[in-house]
Amino acid sequence: MSTKRIIEDKDFCRIVIATRRGARNITMRVKPDGLYLTVPPYSKTDKVLSTLEQFRADLRERFLQVAVRPIDFSFRIEADCFRLSLSPSHLKCFTVRQMPSGEVTVFCPEHTDFSDEAVQKLVRGAILRAMKKVAAEFLPPLLSVWAERFGLTYRKVRITAARSRWGSCTSAKTISLSCYLMLVPSHLIDYVILHELAHTREMNHGPRFWELLDSMTAGQALRLRGELRRFRPSF
Repeated sequence: MSTKRIIEDKDFCRIVIATRRGARNITMRVKPDGLYLTVPPYSKTDKVLSTLEQFRADLRERFLQVAVRPIDFSFRIEADCFRLSLSPSHLKCFTVRQMPSGEVTVFCPEHTDFSDEAVQKLVRGAILRAMKKVAAEFLPPLLSVWAERFGLTYRKVRITAARSRWGSCTSAKTISLSCYLMLVPSHLIDYVILHELAHTREMNHGPRFWELLDSMTAGQALRLRGELRRFRPSF
């Protein structure tokens, strides 16, 4: 059974130490909300932290690249398929509008205190809802086009808010797509959709799956997978 310890830290905000049965070594992973360590059972916290110190500088640099940054009026998203900005408003409430240009604007009271953690949570929630709404309008038709082009079928599509998985496909051919896809370049959106459509025929990642996906991506499946793995969302 796993156990979890959470320690506040000046560099990572928090360090989460999870004990996992079967683990033989300490593994370290930076995430937007902190540093996550997986350790063998009965590992002593002080020894784990001592080991961490050997890698702190490198991990700190990586954390700065992915850490969640405070949102204020200078915040913008300018992705291929999703644009969003914040704007001050005389209204006393937060309002989200999709403009005629297609860009989404989050109107905030002009004296909004962005240093307030509750405000940050509220604004991020508004941005996420806007992104999910645009994704629900944009991704299903695109999925339908690619499915028709390659003669593949699926039962239904779901739009999720998953951060750790771009998409998935069940054995019942239900395809799930993360709204965070709206932040990636358009050719990688296509790749994720084609990847999930390939699973409607091959439900594993064996040689036949990659042969099929290669035939759908002009032989670029592995290159596109590598590019997607290196991509980090801006929100």
